[in-house]
Amino acid sequence: MTPIRIYFKIASSFFILSVMVSSVQALSLLDAYEAALENDPLFRAAVYENEAGQQAEKIGRAGLLPNLSITHTDSENTGTRQLTGQPQSALNFHSQVSALSLRQPILNMEAVASYRQGKAQANTSRARFTGQSQELVIRLSEAYFSALLAQHQVRLAQAQLDSLAELKRVNEHMLLKGEGTTTDVLETQSRHALAEAQLIEAQDEMDVAQLRLESIIGLEISQLHHLSNVFQAEMVHLPNFDDWRSLALDRNAELVTQRHALQSSKEEIRKSYAGHTPRVDLVASLSRNKAASFVTSNQNVELASIGVEVNLPLYAGGRVMATTDQAKANFARAEAELDAAVDSVLVELRKQYQLVLSSVKRIKSLELAVKSAKLLVNATEKSIQGGIRINLDLLDAQQQLFNSQIDLAEAKYNFLLAYLRLNFTAGTLVLEDLKRIAAYFTPENPLSE
Repeated sequence: MTPIRIYFKIASSFFILSVMVSSVQALSLLDAYEAALENDPLFRAAVYENEAGQQAEKIGRAGLLPNLSITHTDSENTGTRQLTGQPQSALNFHSQVSALSLRQPILNMEAVASYRQGKAQANTSRARFTGQSQELVIRLSEAYFSALLAQHQVRLAQAQLDSLAELKRVNEHMLLKGEGTTTDVLETQSRHALAEAQLIEAQDEMDVAQLRLESIIGLEISQLHHLSNVFQAEMVHLPNFDDWRSLALDRNAELVTQRHALQSSKEEIRKSYAGHTPRVDLVASLSRNKAASFVTSNQNVELASIGVEVNLPLYAGGRVMATTDQAKANFARAEAELDAAVDSVLVELRKQYQLVLSSVKRIKSLELAVKSAKLLVNATEKSIQGGIRINLDLLDAQQQLFNSQIDLAEAKYNFLLAYLRLNFTAGTLVLEDLKRIAAYFTPENPLSE
């Protein structure tokens, strides 16, 4: 069992034990990550893919190491023999042939290139797995935040529906007393029906979001940690963009993978061109022959030999040149793909960097918008009592508050996700980053804003 799989088995055991002990507790982001390490099918596939990829170096090295084989043949032979001027005679004999053969490459440029290519392929697989490990953090965080945002939307939609139901009751009561209008009742009734539809839609989205998260962690969700009301976006400090750019060019998993793949393509050129070079092998054998043929049907022979075998290729129908040209074309394509990947990574890096910075300002603005919307609702209620505002103004104010609360929650999740994506794009995403994000959450339900 490989060290990676041993780690997953141990981590899984601790996680299952913790779930058994505290099954009623809310599932934290870190608990979800531990579960995803064990249960996410995409990550498990990546683990086995990496294990398979690591064998490429051993396969390439095998071409440089001795090749030892043993063969044995045991047979019954039946026939006739007739010498000139003599009568035909039966030829029946039992033969045994055993041979031990050794072949050790001395000069084999193709095997050398294959070994170097195997190392590059193993490094490619290792770098790809690093990227897939970091990608698991992103996929899990996206699903976890989406589930939380969907739950938040359901709570706000239910609160809005309850508020409209109460306002509808008040309007109907005032209409019966002759102090209200039919228009107020109809306006509130219309908004109430719309709020019911929004609640149903939010519940459907929550079910889908939770199923998406459950498919990653392999567990049925009961409760999740919630975003704390004490939210300070300034907790994350960022270096300047040039520093992030240098990190991304050096450590981004996709770029590292592409560079190793480029090295593999270069070794493929050398391996193909090696079809023109001579091959020299040390060859040794030890054989024991008992009646090996009809000529030696009455002889037992033991033979040991050692020597050097030289193979000098002369002409292969143009195959060597064709495969070399093909390898050169594939190498040029890999270079172009690496350039394209660099451009794509830098664009994504700039996008996430700007998103982190702008999210801080956006969160502050939306926090102010929520506070203002709450004050507006209270002021509108008092203005209606004083005859200055009408029922429609209150409905608009409540809708504005609802939208501001949703936008604020979404902005907070986008900020956290952008920070993780920034580190992922730079190739610096580690468990400590996830722990830093998990500190923003609490197992207790926050009070409604």
